[in-house]
Amino acid sequence: MMRLQINGETREFDGPLTVGGMLEQLGLDPRKIAVERNLQIVPKSAYAETGVAEGDRLEIVHFIGGDASVAPAAEGDDDSWLVAGRHYRSRLLVGTGKYKDFEQTAQALQASGAEIVTVAVRRVNVTDPTAPMLIDYVDPKQYTYLPNTAGCYTAEDAVRTLRLAREAGGWNLVKLEVLGDEVTLYPHMTETLTAAETLIKEDFDVMVYCSDDPIMAKRLEDLGCCAIMPLAAPIGSGLGVQNPVNIRLIVEQCKVPVLVDAGVGTASDATVAMELGCDGVLMNTAIAGAKDPVLMARAMKAAIEAGRQAYLAGRMPRKLYADPSSPLGGLI
Repeated sequence: MMRLQINGETREFDGPLTVGGMLEQLGLDPRKIAVERNLQIVPKSAYAETGVAEGDRLEIVHFIGGDASVAPAAEGDDDSWLVAGRHYRSRLLVGTGKYKDFEQTAQALQASGAEIVTVAVRRVNVTDPTAPMLIDYVDPKQYTYLPNTAGCYTAEDAVRTLRLAREAGGWNLVKLEVLGDEVTLYPHMTETLTAAETLIKEDFDVMVYCSDDPIMAKRLEDLGCCAIMPLAAPIGSGLGVQNPVNIRLIVEQCKVPVLVDAGVGTASDATVAMELGCDGVLMNTAIAGAKDPVLMARAMKAAIEAGRQAYLAGRMPRKLYADPSSPLGGLI
């Protein structure tokens, strides 16, 4: 009998055993997961040849989501935006967490019109390999899935997570976030810079969650990040855009897309972000935490579109005094 540590739990198997044989005994589909053995990723092509030994520590993970087979908007589409060589029509990006169930998640995503959705990399439920996954409810042909590093507090953990993500689904486009503490969930910028540099050297396309500091945003762009994602307010706070001046400065200086990430609470917050010139907005709690998430998703879709149109139209000048809209000539 051979004991293995799988996702933090001890499980017993009859040996000798390969990674492929282990997955078969667990009832897991090797196409939907990634395996790490003793902190080293095992390529899918090597499952059948890679042996496991007594005391090995294995992590088996999957996406809370599907793959990136969505057809992007064609180049030249009316007001599409570009990230990592792909054009998209929708400027609303939506997270897939916090909904009451997968069915509600799917309904909200559909109502939002989003084309990109963030997905977390989490351990597979090896006790119940038949447990439903988001991929069973959200059509992987309809969305681009954006693996993220939610819950990572070091550059090492973030890089490790995204390497597993690429092995599981083959994605290069990822969202990097490295948190500073559990209270504020503000980005840890020194760790973020370290992780971004490593990932870019490994040919990842990095969309990066960051502080609303124009200097840090510029450094991330100079490193090669394909999108800059400053927070509007703390994650999940719903406070809206707290520093519009800095957001506008980041928009004006960056040549890559700028998307507000975190802090949006309602439709007017999304509109404000778009009126500042942002290329898009990423949100999760603002939709999932609403009393009616599906209705709020529709509202956010409309808010993003209205804010974008207002930005393109150009607002009227602000004035200190009244300026009548009716002509003064011909008064009775």
